[in-house]
Amino acid sequence: MPARHAAALPDGGAEHFDLLAPAVWNPVSNAVVAAADILLGERVLDVFAGTGTGTVPAAQLAGPAGHVDAVDRSSAMLDLAEAKAEALGLENVSYHCADPSEWTPDAPYDAIISCYGLLLLDDMDTAMDRIVRMVRPGGRVALSAWDDRALEPFGDLLLDSIRSLGTTPSGGAASIGPSATPVFVENRRRLASADRLQEWLGARGLTDVTVEKLGLAVPLDADHAWSLAQGSGYRALLPHDPVALERVRDALLDRLGDDFVLNADSLIAVGSYRATE
Repeated sequence: MPARHAAALPDGGAEHFDLLAPAVWNPVSNAVVAAADILLGERVLDVFAGTGTGTVPAAQLAGPAGHVDAVDRSSAMLDLAEAKAEALGLENVSYHCADPSEWTPDAPYDAIISCYGLLLLDDMDTAMDRIVRMVRPGGRVALSAWDDRALEPFGDLLLDSIRSLGTTPSGGAASIGPSATPVFVENRRRLASADRLQEWLGARGLTDVTVEKLGLAVPLDADHAWSLAQGSGYRALLPHDPVALERVRDALLDRLGDDFVLNADSLIAVGSYRATE
């Protein structure tokens, strides 16, 4: 996803993103946090924290003596995350509106978590190499990725809806070609199996990597289906023009039909970092 897309994507989609939290982001984030095995007093980094679906349970486990840095490109997302933490009386979280690939911590972390966020990185390998080195030797990195066939056929139907109407995407291109897809879609495909995800994390310097599958099927009504388009990386391809946007929405919902069930099958991975000389 080009930088101009990444910068514009989340702030406009924060409420749409959060609408799907109970059905999708919360159960997956809870599984990621559980895999990270966060202990009282530990320092945690939440990469692409979004609206706090991983931040909040991580902060609860770390306790008052611990701390969580929630980093995201979107101030609107972080505002929602902060509101959730405040409602629960959590005072051990700091919120940083920054590109996670450029984040520099004051000290190494005991654990790093990320719920699908790494898939948004333009150069996923290079950025992850840097992020992994923010954890202390022996610390843990836990994350989620989409399993094979997850988000389909939703993604293809959305792209077909945009292309069929000849609308102008938010990036400013005149049209979306047959092969145009957001970077996060390509990243998702790269990691969409337990073996590929395990191999990729091993290449990033993690050891003792385990990957478990989390099956998840989510019925989507019209509002939730449109929120998935607006509150995910797909938003980068949606047009700015309100009329064109409404046409895309109508075309997508027509293609999805009634009683559409989203395949949200996910992979939950965790590994340890062993620093090398």
